[in-house]
Amino acid sequence: PGRGPRGRGRWPPARPARRGRRRPRPARSPAAAWRWRRPGRRLARPKAVLPVQGARLSSGFGYRWGTLHGGVDFAAPMGTPEYAAMDGVVVRAGAASGFGLAVYVQHENGDVTVYGHMQEILVAEGQTVKAGDTIALLGNRGQSTGPHLHFEVHVGGIDGERVDPLAWLRDRGVQV
Repeated sequence: PGRGPRGRGRWPPARPARRGRRRPRPARSPAAAWRWRRPGRRLARPKAVLPVQGARLSSGFGYRWGTLHGGVDFAAPMGTPEYAAMDGVVVRAGAASGFGLAVYVQHENGDVTVYGHMQEILVAEGQTVKAGDTIALLGNRGQSTGPHLHFEVHVGGIDGERVDPLAWLRDRGVQV
């Protein structure tokens, strides 16, 4: 009695049960964290969020080989949730040349964010989305060399100038 496994020494002493406050569960989406309340404080909902969490930046914005890569690529495993970067309305969702499947979200300021190469679309045209709402699952459709999110920003509308999405996100307080 009192011997450990295979007769080696004693069992380690039992740890006392933890007492006190419980830790909050992690948020399901980056914007869900704003819903948590602390005593006497209410956290503000974020204005903008990173469109995919835990991803690696695999390709930046800019010209290469004489062609503009008009967005940034975030590499992540297939099926990783993709989030609306800001509040807006889905203006297009479905098949898109080069992207396989894509979602276009227009925001109050007129800017349009584009999410491409997804495995599955979870929103419909005309649907209102909030920053951090899951809009799709990351995939590898269209002209793609591996699973990633291609993320673009068109300033002033769907036919507007494409700008560097990382700078656009930073201007809205998102750490990239």
